[in-house]
Amino acid sequence: MSRGRFYVVEGADGVGSSTQCVKLVERLTRSKRTVHLTAEPSSGPIGKVIRLLLGGDRSRQAIHRELALLFAADRLDHVAREIEPRLHEGIDVVSDRYVLSSLVYQSLDLPIEWVRELNKHAPPADATVLISLPLDDAWTRLEQRIAEGTPREVFDVRTTQSRIHAEYGRLARRMNGAIVVDGVGSPDVVAARVEDALRATNCWPR
Repeated sequence: MSRGRFYVVEGADGVGSSTQCVKLVERLTRSKRTVHLTAEPSSGPIGKVIRLLLGGDRSRQAIHRELALLFAADRLDHVAREIEPRLHEGIDVVSDRYVLSSLVYQSLDLPIEWVRELNKHAPPADATVLISLPLDDAWTRLEQRIAEGTPREVFDVRTTQSRIHAEYGRLARRMNGAIVVDGVGSPDVVAARVEDALRATNCWPR
């Protein structure tokens, strides 16, 4: 049995990365692949603690230190418990966020090399796709989501989101194999771009 492929979709809040994860699963399934959708923070015990902290009101510096450590631990648990067993069974895995998220979010106020060291044991994805959208568009979506009842989290500040957008662009360029896809347009239009980009980089099943 051949090993499954591990796909990661990344992006700042409001760019539509979660929607594109669902679309990617649909398209891979149409290509006769068995696919498992997951996300970080994971649904495991450490992931649940992370979600509580994300909604907290403690100082940003303390939050970042705690989150950096917790995300790294949650990631290893996520890989061992959910991702790796499925890949071993020949199932493709699509994850909404992975290591790049930690490098972006936790390095806003912490040394990036420390964050990178925490995550050095996380196995690399076969393909990482970054959905890119102008800050104004992403912020409008994020504010609408909050207005509709989604709780505001510690990173949901416009100045913070501006830094997050910039860091994603900078770090994606430094990651070998990271694929940047324009997120402007309907979900189906963007999904077609994601598939085309994966095909162009030989990351699509034959």
